[in-house]
Amino acid sequence: MNMKIKILLGTIAIIAGLAAGVYFFRPHTFHGTVIQSPEPSYDFTLTSANGDVSLSDYRGKIVLVYFGYTFCPDICPATLANVGQSLKELGTKADDIQLIMISLDPERDSPEKLAEYVGHFHPSFVGVTGSPDELDKVASLYGIFYEKAEGTNNTGYLINHTATLLVIDREGYLKLVFPFGVTVPEIVDDLKYMLRQ
Repeated sequence: MNMKIKILLGTIAIIAGLAAGVYFFRPHTFHGTVIQSPEPSYDFTLTSANGDVSLSDYRGKIVLVYFGYTFCPDICPATLANVGQSLKELGTKADDIQLIMISLDPERDSPEKLAEYVGHFHPSFVGVTGSPDELDKVASLYGIFYEKAEGTNNTGYLINHTATLLVIDREGYLKLVFPFGVTVPEIVDDLKYMLRQ
């Protein structure tokens, strides 16, 4: 083999190695909005069917916090279904992830009703509620807007609310905000990355 061919093959090998390095070690591109929170997330305590639940109970896990209500006709079930399917796809890795749904409808959503509702989407999901004042405080600290809105005779009132999904890292910092409509592959991709951190 002459020298020119050796140099050419060596150059190709170097370029291929650099390309592989760029591909495998490139920074992760998140599908949600990345938050560089300087302070840990607000540690709320609300009520579930099994007693009080605090955000800090799940320190060491990735926590997904979702604000919604059981009478929601479309946005809440779609979001919870996507998260439930994502956890199924993650398999045993999902043991390090916890979803907490905070009801914005304490008049209709008892802790027991919430437990039954979230259980339809994934057995690990936890539903919590509290007094209107407690819910107002938690929602405002997480930047969640909500208000009662007129519904139909069949539904009664509805609740307009911010439909984002908040992702809190293992150390308790708000890391990521998923918009409504985030897909299962996008959720899985970001959670896999966060689980490796």
